[in-house]
Amino acid sequence: MEGLREKLAESAAAVREHTDLMPRVGMILGTALGPVADNVEVQATIPYEAIPHFQPSRVETHAGELVLGYLAGQPVAVMKGRFHYYEGYTMQEVAYPAALMHALCAETLIVTNAAGGADPRMSEGDLMVIDDHINLTWHNPLIGPNDDHLGPRFPDMMDAYSERLIELAERAAAELGTRLWRGTYLFIPGPNYETKAELRLLRALGGDAIGWSTVPEVILARYLGMEVLGFTCVTDMSVADRLTLVDMDHLLASGQRGAENLRPIVEHVLARL
Repeated sequence: MEGLREKLAESAAAVREHTDLMPRVGMILGTALGPVADNVEVQATIPYEAIPHFQPSRVETHAGELVLGYLAGQPVAVMKGRFHYYEGYTMQEVAYPAALMHALCAETLIVTNAAGGADPRMSEGDLMVIDDHINLTWHNPLIGPNDDHLGPRFPDMMDAYSERLIELAERAAAELGTRLWRGTYLFIPGPNYETKAELRLLRALGGDAIGWSTVPEVILARYLGMEVLGFTCVTDMSVADRLTLVDMDHLLASGQRGAENLRPIVEHVLARL
């Protein structure tokens, strides 16, 4: 956290060279979920490499672009692709984009991810709105000296995910006729897929979806006072007695199906903010 304000000022200045748009909402799109931003009226597209203190995107399916524009009438900043702890980044580096969106004036953060469904009632391609999370990495982007100008030393995570925004998402899904589960996202480091014994344990601990991202950004966003809405797209099943070998093409196809259903939900939420 040391020197975070100075880094954010440099990153924000670089973004401002491309556009003076002031985003109200920041969005971070996970694997295969880039199509959620297909309807953005683009004002600027900035490669991550052009933003000081941003990291390069190393995941093949992530575009590695920050897109600024309007979606459903709201000014937005959209990350098409994120950073992951398993790539060797620190938690601070992984969560940094959420802080930049806040520095650009975003008050709300919408996070999305592709993950394994641990609830056996789920199916591939299903969507889940996140109402809580479990951090099993035991690492945290807030570790280190605190800057009291940015947030409290001991932020409360009781309401990490906004009930107001969850209800908006559930109402939108009902209007659209889209099944939307509600559950707990369990964050583990990755990048290997879990054993059957691990999956039984993670389900017993309360995980409804299991993934390798999202929580660092949410922690930092809540520290900064942002309101958070999170979605998971179930791209494979993480149920011990339903395991099959992971096929990346199949996983991406499930993610793309989920993205097509998630896009109108997100747009409905944005229109009602």
